[in-house]
Amino acid sequence: MNRSPLHELNGTLGARFVDFGGWEMPVQYESVLGEHRAVRNSVGIFDVTHLGRFELSGSGARDSVSKLLCNDIGKIEPGRCQYTMMLNEHGGIVDDLIVWWWEPELFWVMPNAANQDRVMSAFDEHPTNEVVDLQKSTVFLAVQGPDAPALVEKVVGTTPARFRTTYVEWHGVDLAMAGTGYTGEPGAEICVSSDMGASLFETFVQGGATPCGLGARDTLRLEAGLPLWGEDIDESTTPYEAGLDFAVSLDHDFIGRDALAAQREAGLDRKLTGFVLDEKGIPRHGYPVATAGGGEGTVTSGNLSPILDTGVGLGYIAPPPQEAEEMYVTIRNREVRGHLAKPPFHTS
Repeated sequence: MNRSPLHELNGTLGARFVDFGGWEMPVQYESVLGEHRAVRNSVGIFDVTHLGRFELSGSGARDSVSKLLCNDIGKIEPGRCQYTMMLNEHGGIVDDLIVWWWEPELFWVMPNAANQDRVMSAFDEHPTNEVVDLQKSTVFLAVQGPDAPALVEKVVGTTPARFRTTYVEWHGVDLAMAGTGYTGEPGAEICVSSDMGASLFETFVQGGATPCGLGARDTLRLEAGLPLWGEDIDESTTPYEAGLDFAVSLDHDFIGRDALAAQREAGLDRKLTGFVLDEKGIPRHGYPVATAGGGEGTVTSGNLSPILDTGVGLGYIAPPPQEAEEMYVTIRNREVRGHLAKPPFHTS
């Protein structure tokens, strides 16, 4: 099993570990609830070294980004990031990912952990591309929360703006940073050489960041309504069904474009929809959902919201509901009442 270079440090800090896609990673340190609240109220730091990342360069790099991914890289410029997806011919989501654009033909592509090899191989097929796996030589950290930008600036001297990239030198080594994250809070994701990762992590903790595990990361992203690949989205779901239309541009040619254009013309049979429970209960993956308007579906992601202190979730409902309405989740043979809601749930 793979381990982060921070494994020993994480253990010293009290981490409990779980197998996450072949990586032994911290699921929590003191408590998921405390770590969740630290990110919502102040600042937390995550070791997310298990996440995919590779460098893409060469004369065909930009062309490959355009043809393999459904968002239009031409809408941004070097120095910025873009959320996008790799699709199959049927419009299904092979992976959702972030692209960091450094120079005209130099990108960092950040897939989900489970999809690193598949996404990297797709880009490596282009004969003029050069692909370098960054996962094996670097540590990846996420500093998140309302106080995160100030702490990042204090520790390394600057902080990236939202969806912007920057390099900074710290103790003689380069840090690559972007104003991205997966919690619904401001902050930065930082890539540093493996030998400097522990020192950087400890410096953030000494500066006031709470060490946080993947348990809190999941409750934070769910509370923010951010879909998880393998749960809420996969190759059987399209960006339109998942409500990710903003990351699709039909103005350029890409794999899956024709299928998406046809779906947009025909209309949707189902759609990923958020909900909040009005009664006690914790919705779990696979639980049946029904709406007062006759829609039916299943929960894809659900849990107790630490901020709202009630169950929240996402699920595909068919036919797609036209407006907010009452709904029910069947939990252990009991119908638990709730209402459809647009994420982020904790700010509504």
